[in-house]
Amino acid sequence: MRLPRRPRLLLPVAIALVAIVALFFLFSGIYTDYLWYDSTGFTSVFSGMVLTQIVLFVVGAVLMVGIAGGNMLLAFKTRPMFGPAIFGGGSGADRYRMALDPHRKLIFIVGMGLLAIFSGSSFAGQWKTWLEFSNGASFGKTDKLFGMDISFFMFDYPFIRMVLNFLFTAVIISIVLAAITHYLYGGFRLQSPGVHASRAARVHLSVLLGIFVLLKAVAYWVDRFGLVFSDRGYVHGASYTDVNAVLPAKTILAIIALICAALFFAGVFRPGGMLPGVSFGLLVLSAILIGGVYPALVEQFQVKPNQQGKEAAYIQRNIQATRESYNIDKTEVETYNAQADPAAVQANGDTSVSGVRLLDPALLGSTYEQTQRIRGFYSFADPLDVDRYPDSTGKLVDHIVGVRELTGPPTEQNNWINRVLKYTHGYGFVAAPGNKVDSGGLPAYDAKDMPVTGPLVDSTKLKESRIYFGEDESASEYVIAGGDPNNPQELDYPETGGTGQKNSTYTGKGGVPVGSFFNRLLYAAKYSEANIVLSGDVNDNSKILYVRNPRDRVQKVAPFLTLDGNPYPAIVDGRVQWIIDGYTTSNDYPYAQSQSLGDMTRDTSTDRRVIAQQPSDKINYIRNSVKATVDAYDGTVRLYAWDANDPLLKTWSSAFPGVISPASQMSAELRQHVRYPEDLFKVQRFTLSRYHITDPGAFYGGQDVWNVPNDPTQGDKNIKQPPYYLTTTMPGSNTPAFSLTTTFVPRQGPNLAAFMAVNSTAGPDYGRMRILRMPPSATPIPGPGQAQNAFQSRFAGELNLLGVGASSVRYGNLLTLPYAGGLVYIEPVYIQVTAGGGQEPYPILQRVLVSFGSKIGVARTLEEALTEVFGGEQQQQQQPSDQQQQAQPNTSNSALNSAIANAKKAYSDAQKALQASPPDWDAYGDAQKRLEEALQALEGANAQPQQQPSPTASPTASPTASPTASPAASPSASPSASPTASPTASPTADTS
Repeated sequence: MRLPRRPRLLLPVAIALVAIVALFFLFSGIYTDYLWYDSTGFTSVFSGMVLTQIVLFVVGAVLMVGIAGGNMLLAFKTRPMFGPAIFGGGSGADRYRMALDPHRKLIFIVGMGLLAIFSGSSFAGQWKTWLEFSNGASFGKTDKLFGMDISFFMFDYPFIRMVLNFLFTAVIISIVLAAITHYLYGGFRLQSPGVHASRAARVHLSVLLGIFVLLKAVAYWVDRFGLVFSDRGYVHGASYTDVNAVLPAKTILAIIALICAALFFAGVFRPGGMLPGVSFGLLVLSAILIGGVYPALVEQFQVKPNQQGKEAAYIQRNIQATRESYNIDKTEVETYNAQADPAAVQANGDTSVSGVRLLDPALLGSTYEQTQRIRGFYSFADPLDVDRYPDSTGKLVDHIVGVRELTGPPTEQNNWINRVLKYTHGYGFVAAPGNKVDSGGLPAYDAKDMPVTGPLVDSTKLKESRIYFGEDESASEYVIAGGDPNNPQELDYPETGGTGQKNSTYTGKGGVPVGSFFNRLLYAAKYSEANIVLSGDVNDNSKILYVRNPRDRVQKVAPFLTLDGNPYPAIVDGRVQWIIDGYTTSNDYPYAQSQSLGDMTRDTSTDRRVIAQQPSDKINYIRNSVKATVDAYDGTVRLYAWDANDPLLKTWSSAFPGVISPASQMSAELRQHVRYPEDLFKVQRFTLSRYHITDPGAFYGGQDVWNVPNDPTQGDKNIKQPPYYLTTTMPGSNTPAFSLTTTFVPRQGPNLAAFMAVNSTAGPDYGRMRILRMPPSATPIPGPGQAQNAFQSRFAGELNLLGVGASSVRYGNLLTLPYAGGLVYIEPVYIQVTAGGGQEPYPILQRVLVSFGSKIGVARTLEEALTEVFGGEQQQQQQPSDQQQQAQPNTSNSALNSAIANAKKAYSDAQKALQASPPDWDAYGDAQKRLEEALQALEGANAQPQQQPSPTASPTASPTASPTASPAASPSASPSASPTASPTASPTADTS
């Protein structure tokens, strides 16, 4: 019984519907991508990428199908007329042939279709290689081995290898498919005795094998140029063995492969397997002996016994190429005796160090959150960023800056309407000078609150404080903003007193319009959200905003760039702009040392898992070629050619003309906020730790290799110390400059080996890199770890003397600065306090530690700590036993015990005031005042002649232990502002 026509048609209809739906979702993904690029003004990037990928896909698919499919068809067309019978009997392939033959056309079409998809996709994935090859700019430099322009190795060689790999794959697939076809249709058989093949099969396979060997000859010849990337020797690049053994071996092998290819082709005219067998054996034997054994013998018996002498010339090439490729060849290295002379400081009155940044951006994220978050659905980036803004006198001062971003609606109101239509943006720019705090140890904000107020707002003429585009990964993937301007629904900020909210309506030019039903339908499919189509709040003025992370946004419009892991916000021309540094990178610079970008940039800051880590791709060339900005309000992206002489940037500018603007179009205000990029500096300091040595002999010996020290504030964790942005005055200069700084220690030993700084201020000295090298024969200078131990030893004694430990001590960034012929270490110390009302603990600045030569100072402010070190009687650094003796009281038991009791009582009262809900700030301030009086009395009692030591005041200070402490350790602790109050209401005390 036949089925009715309708059920028989049901399956094709269902298949067609599934195909239509799948194609619609595919179309929605591609077309919404186009709409996004169109909204940003970078459609040329989208069209350039798509067109290039389509052309390469078609070329790859057609070539692969043409080569492989053509050979398969040729094998079928030349099959024997009588099949396996020509060899006198049946074949084991008969049953396979009979099963496949009725469906051979379908199998061929499906197989070729799959092969076309895979090969086309693989070829299209190499679109960057093609664009670099077709647009490659000259470097104007030649390599030392072949005398060819560097561009050949950067752009041409990778493309040639790509084509060769494609052809090898195509020929191998062709050999396999042709052999299978010949076997199935009787062209040859494998049964004993021996292999029997028809003339057509023999000729066909001989030609294919000959072509394969011919390609191998070409590959041997091309491989000669790849020796400049060899890692066989002591360093990367062609070594002695590569030049004197492998290079001639590759040439000989290329000639032998040509001969073998000719022997395979000769098999076309001469039957039998002798010639192919001889050629195959010759090729394998020569590859083993000439290509493997001979270079190994040269390496073992000529190079290793005298490696330094044999490799000297090639090490020199590597040093020169590496310094050029990482842009460190102009680094200035000078000997710096670092002999501290406090008398000279007092004589010349040099106070340039007194304005140094004390606030640590890596610690203050929680402080900003607790004092300026305002509501729980806002957040600040952690760590915060460092930038420069003028103070009231017009002098540029390092600032700790952040923007108040929106994480999303409160949990109980977390629905689609709130998440997408109402909680659309953050609000506010928050900044504080890095060299001052208020009387409570909190940042002295000069831009704060909602709406934003403060001196910085007035001086920068900030007009737009809304943050639609930011770094917070917990924010909604997309929002729909705009809507009815007469009925604003987007939350700006809560009104004073928490009784309502201020709303606004987005009017920016960024975003994709979703007024039309078609666009709404596309995005409903993209995000699998029907509300985008159904919501009545989405109207003709609405725009959908997505790809809102500034780094992701720049990466999408400039996929040829590698981006710095730490974008930072700045007020530029009255708006908040994110500034991102873009790098052109490659791993194809001849003779340069290749390293993992992720390994070179990993330190304390990246280990926090907040700053984006760089990929682990290896590189041996990097330039900071592009400065990019993203408008925090409307998402506008601009790319500026910062290093217009970079050949890689010229190449990509040619591939995507008009995408990158010249640096001359940067506004003067934007240039004021440009800084030397952090990840590039990390790469360069990693490289310079070894490549500051330019003599091949010394380089080989490795006695002067440096290390980046571990971060001493992280205890025993094996994490590198990050570089620090700060304003410092280098030796020989009278003008402080905003710089990025780091230190080096010897590979073996904790002493300081060198100090490095790069000028980070846009101008003629931008990028000037200087290394102050400590002479190895002079008196050792303490390294960061030793300085930290001395600080902890000194500070631990003071805390233990108080006998309290409810709160914890947090050590801030340990800064190193050249000063008065020596080196000064400065470190802020924070007390992590917990206020009432369920607030999280956050640090407040309570002490400043200064070390200069053999002197150490501890005080409430930097100015007082400097006075301890440079003025009056100096305190010497003590060993643990000296600390213990110093801690012995010099007063009578009664006076000392009374002072300690008063300090404990004041501390206890301060804790009770903090833990009240809400915190009792008046009581807290009174307790802190009594605490300071008790500490002063304690110091006076300690100064009296000792009659009998009191065991209660004899703490043992360990120089290596990180002590716990409490606010009682600080005589200056004062109330911290509640999240809804302005933390700068109290008078400010400038620590500078």
